[in-house]
Amino acid sequence: METQFSAFDQADIINFLKTVVKDGQVKNDPTTLQSQSYSSKLAGDHQPAIAYVEAKSIADVQGTLKTARKFHLPVVTQNRFTSTVIGADAVNGGIILSTAAMDKILSLNVEDGFAVVEPGVINGELDKKARKHGLFYAPDPASKPFSGIGGNIGTNAGGLSGVRYGSTRDNVLGLKVVLADGRVLDLGGKTSKQVFGYNLTQLFIGSEGTLGVIVEATVKLMPLPLGKSLMGMAFFKDMPTLAKATTDLRMAGLYPSMLEAMDSNTLQAIDQFKQTTYSQAAGAALIFKIDMINDLTVPTVKKILTRYQASNVKMTSDEDEQAAIIELRQAMLPAIFTGRNAVMEDMAVPTSKLAELVAYIQHVSEETGIQIFTAGHAGDGNIHPTLTWSQDIKETPEEVTLALRKLFNKALELGGTISGEHSVGMLKNQWNNVELGADVDYLQHQVKALFDPMNLLNPKRKIN
Repeated sequence: METQFSAFDQADIINFLKTVVKDGQVKNDPTTLQSQSYSSKLAGDHQPAIAYVEAKSIADVQGTLKTARKFHLPVVTQNRFTSTVIGADAVNGGIILSTAAMDKILSLNVEDGFAVVEPGVINGELDKKARKHGLFYAPDPASKPFSGIGGNIGTNAGGLSGVRYGSTRDNVLGLKVVLADGRVLDLGGKTSKQVFGYNLTQLFIGSEGTLGVIVEATVKLMPLPLGKSLMGMAFFKDMPTLAKATTDLRMAGLYPSMLEAMDSNTLQAIDQFKQTTYSQAAGAALIFKIDMINDLTVPTVKKILTRYQASNVKMTSDEDEQAAIIELRQAMLPAIFTGRNAVMEDMAVPTSKLAELVAYIQHVSEETGIQIFTAGHAGDGNIHPTLTWSQDIKETPEEVTLALRKLFNKALELGGTISGEHSVGMLKNQWNNVELGADVDYLQHQVKALFDPMNLLNPKRKIN
């Protein structure tokens, strides 16, 4: 076998990085590289990065990409490292570029309703600051308290309020992006209407760091709704019945801002986790919220819930009681993941097909013997079936892989997608041809090559 020799060793690379990263830090100690190279829940078979760059300026980002070009190294951009699809793990022999320390709110414009932020600004912190001025930042993924705006944009994160306020994509006005060749692009702007040129702003949203590095964002801030809101919880005999009730609530002119579902398995896990008794009520629970209620709101909700024989219905406008209901929903993930190996999936279908999908999930669970916890954003058809197995079994069982393939194919058959808000990463990129079709799949690679001809940016993520 012919021996391969590199023209440079790692010391050359680290030394060069340190000369071009002037505001941030370059780290290559084993502890940092190990912790930042592997996601906490999903470990790949890759090697650790050779360097971790904590950028604090656009110049640091440009310097890192200059290094990547000079030494032909892959660069993985990380923000708060909360990806669930192996979207920000290290690539063999590559550099991790962290934008988490770029965490300043550069401006907050109350009159026009927007904020200009660096990518490391925490979602929840921006929302808290906006609320002090009578505004709020609408996107609210489960990672809201700790995920960064840059990561949210890179993955087009969704959240609990997506049924009314949309995903991250619907709340971004403009971006500043550094391309692989070091150029800085200013995309979009500060107005809600923009038609010059092609919409490159939207192209970068959800691109998972494969086209450029987001270094600044202009995001919408919404005025806080006037008056009281109504939040409630109702129980149904099963998930298909809940799904049908959800469709009626969504189409009744109520404009709900939250419609969250949890099946009986999920309720049992929460009961075990929080020492509650929700699973005794029925087979599935719906959490709903409606902003700016009027005299017709409660009667309309009651009429729909009665139509589907909902039980143990609770509705409240008290803020503390609402917070307790949200806390229950937020307990879902730790409750499910505690004591189990698990893969949480993320598929979305037209809301009229949700009842069929959740019924099929139950069928697959019974057919394969895999316990599946089904919950998610029922209001926009985005559901998260979580497949679990014993912690004593280290490798993913064949039955889990089979079940996932069945669920993916069913979601596509129903006109849906197999990634609604968690992105693609390396876990699903091999499904691009199946979901998008061969022609669109090929065009995706052409777009990638146009923006990143050397294939330096997050290779093998998003598209395979």
